[in-house]
Amino acid sequence: MRLARDALLVDVPAGQIEEAHGFYASRASRRGPASADELAEVRERMTGFRPAEPPAVEETVEAGGVRVPVRILLPADGPPRGVHLGIHGGGFYSGSAASGDVRHRALADALGIAVVGVDYRLAPEHPWPAAPDDCEAAALWLAEQAEARFGTSRLTIGGSSAGANLALATLLRLKDAGLGDRFSAAALRFGAYDLSGQTPGGRLYADEYFIQAYAGHVPDRTAPDVSPLYGDLTGLPPALLVVGADDVLLEDNLALAGRLSAAGNDVELRVYPAAPHGFTGHPTALAATALDGIDSWLRHRVSPP
Repeated sequence: MRLARDALLVDVPAGQIEEAHGFYASRASRRGPASADELAEVRERMTGFRPAEPPAVEETVEAGGVRVPVRILLPADGPPRGVHLGIHGGGFYSGSAASGDVRHRALADALGIAVVGVDYRLAPEHPWPAAPDDCEAAALWLAEQAEARFGTSRLTIGGSSAGANLALATLLRLKDAGLGDRFSAAALRFGAYDLSGQTPGGRLYADEYFIQAYAGHVPDRTAPDVSPLYGDLTGLPPALLVVGADDVLLEDNLALAGRLSAAGNDVELRVYPAAPHGFTGHPTALAATALDGIDSWLRHRVSPP
């Protein structure tokens, strides 16, 4: 079977594609820090994130002997119908749960759910397995406490970029612990799933500093906890993969979609034209369309017909 890349593209209005082309043409090309010194400079330049209204509630939760800070946003209208565990991106070495507050507030109110953002520890100060340990602890806490705390045990998970890697690694950990059925859906945005550089997609970003900072000490980076692409992907919840056609991680996401499908899972892949890495965080109509699509997909998993 031969499949052209254009056949995978989401059908969006031409005006949104034109706007996106204009936005990215006027935007300077960007790359992540290439060393610890550059990372320190990036962190110094980072400013506070715009708060959500109503704001998130900060709390520290514990499960499996691990304590992790989280940010909780409840829906403005009525009790939550479900709980979404959101894991931020940032190359495993930057960002915070607060960076997702505005998006998580919109998601909470649109779907009538609680959203819990995880403030996992960052590399290189806290390399693997600190981040997946923290994400697993938050997931275990929800599996144990969601019904009592939020009045619902319907759980979903999601993440962007490094956060998508951690979301999938968390699902694999839960499955190994016999808790694979606790989460009913996974919405994954432009994740990095092969940090080993062994696949064609993984080789496209194998020289990025974030891999060395996060997992440079790991003898075999094909370990599923580092590179979920290599895990036993059977028995996972329905997954939505969202990625841009101009993202260096596109091939990585295509490979994951194929592996999830081959393992018998319900998987939907959405490739957006004229979109680079991280596009859902940019002020374009294309980003808004993609986020609306994610909301709609999750809504059907939180409140199935």
